Amino acid sequence: MEDDVDRLIAAWQRERPDMDVSPMHVLSRVTRLALHLDRARKQAFAAHDLEPSEFDVLSALRRSGKPYQLSPGQLVQETLVTSGTMTNRVDRLVGKGLVQRLPDPADRRGVQVRLTGPGRIAVDGALDALLSHEQQLLSGLASEDAASLADSLRALSRPFDH
Repeated sequence: MEDDVDRLIAAWQRERPDMDVSPMHVLSRVTRLALHLDRARKQAFAAHDLEPSEFDVLSALRRSGKPYQLSPGQLVQETLVTSGTMTNRVDRLVGKGLVQRLPDPADRRGVQVRLTGPGRIAVDGALDALLSHEQQLLSGLASEDAASLADSLRALSRPFDH
């Protein structure tokens, strides 16, 4: 079964036969799939009035366990964004009533960010919608194929992990 990437690769092979375009077989598909998945995430989260970046913060808090609270520095580590970006995200979420800032009992100058009840409802609902959609996307793969793909993607992304 030929797909868009096969046609793209054939065109490059025709125009640049001197180049090895074999990495495109994998990486162009990963890139295109990432775009489709990003759109699907946005749709799943929009139903819960969340942006993907807001979901990332809320889910980091939710995964942390009770009391669903992290420092801004911990949130930066969990979401791989700058501290300035995190400040803006937390400000938006505070404005929506989904998180609150609390004094850090261990550091008078520090704060902790805590998930509120409405924040927990929003992140749980968005996660349910996301997982439902992702399960549908993977339904065409045998469980062994999905596990093998996960292993291959893990190996491919390992150099980017820190």
